[in-house]
Amino acid sequence: MRILLTNDDGIHAPGLFALHEALKSDHDLDIVAPESEMSAVGHAITLTSPLRVQDVYKNSSFYGYAVTGTPADCVKIAVQELLERPPDIILSGINPGANVGVNILYSGTVSAATEGAFLGVPSAAISLNKRQNPDFGFAAQFSKEIIRFMMESGLKSGTALSVNIPAVSPDRITGVRLTRQGTARFEEHFERRTDPRGNVYYWLTGETPVENGSVDTDSGALKENWITITPIHYNLTCNEELDRLKSRLPDSWVDSKREF
Repeated sequence: MRILLTNDDGIHAPGLFALHEALKSDHDLDIVAPESEMSAVGHAITLTSPLRVQDVYKNSSFYGYAVTGTPADCVKIAVQELLERPPDIILSGINPGANVGVNILYSGTVSAATEGAFLGVPSAAISLNKRQNPDFGFAAQFSKEIIRFMMESGLKSGTALSVNIPAVSPDRITGVRLTRQGTARFEEHFERRTDPRGNVYYWLTGETPVENGSVDTDSGALKENWITITPIHYNLTCNEELDRLKSRLPDSWVDSKREF
């Protein structure tokens, strides 16, 4: 299969390299990734400056394209311009640190996968639940299982998978569970600092996970050492609230003859 690999940590990130090394003998791989780290940029795209693309080589062999843009930019330009034909699958990762709960909305790793879904390509984001000194070995090998699962099961158009893998030894992994996106979030604060010139600046810090505790959610199951697979979609409509608010809409608002 032809697989596009990307991420939000930059083209030289160890997680991306681990994914490449695990899959290169079985698949035709293309890498299009940000030139530098683009963590937590969400689904941003570049509109006010040009995208520059540079060939990247490793061990004297072509490795991939580095793009001066966001993860979503990378997927767009890869599919529409750089690749000879669209990929069969897009994999984004491997990200150091879980992408669960509301963090999915901030994640550049997940946004690369949802951009692939926009473009009609089966896509998955793969994250490892460890930020410091992560070992990507098992997660990279498990990506083969994700590819197989996607091909055998198929994905509804516009849907991507957010996959989170516990950072424990394989014998401690409970299993694989399909989950819903939870409401876990980070409790954060800004640290106020002063630079040598006396100017005040702020640094976002103090990330403390706030769990919702439900085992059927991505964060809850991951905490119990399950590999979690969450189908996600870019339609953010809250249908329950849409139906409720329809019943609360003033009659004068829906009067077609009313003049505003």
